[in-house]
Amino acid sequence: MASQDWLDKDFYKILGVAKDAQEAEIKKTYRKLARQFHPDSNPGDAKAEAKFKEISEAFSVLSDAEQRKEYDAVRAMGGGARFTAGGQGQGGGFEDVFSNLFGGGGRGFPGGFGGGFDFGPQPGVDLTARTSIDFIDSIKGATIKLSLQGMEPLNVKIPAGVQDGQKIKLRGKGRPSPNGGPSGDLIVTVRVKPHPVFTRDGANLRVTVPVTFTEAALGANILVPTLGGDPVKLKINPGCPNGRVLRIQGRGVDAGNARGDLLATVEIAVPAHLSEKAKKALQDFQAVMPDEDPRTDLLSRAGLL
Repeated sequence: MASQDWLDKDFYKILGVAKDAQEAEIKKTYRKLARQFHPDSNPGDAKAEAKFKEISEAFSVLSDAEQRKEYDAVRAMGGGARFTAGGQGQGGGFEDVFSNLFGGGGRGFPGGFGGGFDFGPQPGVDLTARTSIDFIDSIKGATIKLSLQGMEPLNVKIPAGVQDGQKIKLRGKGRPSPNGGPSGDLIVTVRVKPHPVFTRDGANLRVTVPVTFTEAALGANILVPTLGGDPVKLKINPGCPNGRVLRIQGRGVDAGNARGDLLATVEIAVPAHLSEKAKKALQDFQAVMPDEDPRTDLLSRAGLL
């Protein structure tokens, strides 16, 4: 939402972008300025800290499509636009314009045009932040400490099952109102660090499990890792093909009223080095195999046979 001091602040000028600048340009410019004036890069420099706060405020408004629209409207009306007092047979006056803009009864000008105008208590500006968490914390949930420039550290509860890129809104944890209204909100974007073994597929977890050729051909019972728990036994049936997905129920993500599964993809491991004895055994095996080409059907469907 707009605040009363928007009329005095040219956020486009602060960021050094044109009024019709695209979102990508605004973001790129902000990041460049933020790196330049960040307090960590300018320790003890009060001017740099003030500049950083100024560009952060400008970006928080211009990066939000709704706030940017309201800001542009307020600036347009405060920059020399003409308004009639309103009345029978005339178009809406200044009070009507603000009523339409802010969705309520217009407050008009106390004491006429010379008395200035009153927006009433306005909410503070919303803030945005990003945080990165470990994969296992995204599955089980965690509480993290978030530090923002110029604000006290916050404890943020990350719910179990949060997904990469998900946004968490903390009501009332944004900028305080400049004139007694409610504080803005803090919107935290969560980035989940990749896991070396597991990946996420909705409420399910996926893992690739290597098996030997003999295990796939003859069948076997193997151990499969689980996230944050003991490994479980998984039965490989004889003749299991490469890429087959086997389901282990209840070992996925807790989705509240249900829990996902662990999906294990079989990957047949081909030995890189064979002893002479092993080579001889495979050659003997090949000699007793049926004389079949497993690619015959593929070539036929491709129209090559």
